[in-house]
Amino acid sequence: MMTNLFSVFDPSSSILNFSLNWLSTFIGLLLIPSVYWMMPTRYNIIWNNVLLTLHNEFKMLLKESNHNGSTFIFISLFSLILFNNFLGLFPYIFTSTSHLTLTLTLALPLWISFMLYGWINHTQHMFAHLVPQGTPPVLMPFMVCIETISNMIRPGTLAVRLTANMIAGHLLLTLLGNTGPSLSMVLVSLLLIGQFALLILESAVAIIQSYVFSVLSVLYSSEVV
Repeated sequence: MMTNLFSVFDPSSSILNFSLNWLSTFIGLLLIPSVYWMMPTRYNIIWNNVLLTLHNEFKMLLKESNHNGSTFIFISLFSLILFNNFLGLFPYIFTSTSHLTLTLTLALPLWISFMLYGWINHTQHMFAHLVPQGTPPVLMPFMVCIETISNMIRPGTLAVRLTANMIAGHLLLTLLGNTGPSLSMVLVSLLLIGQFALLILESAVAIIQSYVFSVLSVLYSSEVV
């Protein structure tokens, strides 16, 4: 029995005090298409087209001055978040991306590495980013403060955005599902239609949020060079 509304997100399944729910984070690895077939499957071809499209888009965002192959870390990030978002839509599978523990673990090291690389190798360029072009001299101290604060909260906004979107949809599905036993057959039929529509919406949110997370990470990295 749920003690509170958010208890559906608690990683409670455990054996020998080891939380098993977090193992769902790695189930997505089993869904990656095999590259050992002589003839690629349709699933393999579709996924390769998705990765190629992302590679071309990230390459355009990162500009020509960046190192070759730097898009692959963001493609891997997109794949990991997408798999975990989708797995959370299945019954009895723990949604690991609904926890700040995971999302901050993804966002914070990326942001710290971007900042260290930028301030060590491109210090003058990083200082120039603190004052937007065309800012009046009177407003420059305020712009430096504003830009510094906006830069510092970037990993938090990345993590909270993904977590909040995953929690919101799942909570709505849970709330609607719990009202089912007390409804008549006609209302249950309408509820099922609504739940199905919400499930489609959540599938779209799973794709969009993984894309937003990876694209924003690319944009943040493109600012440090």
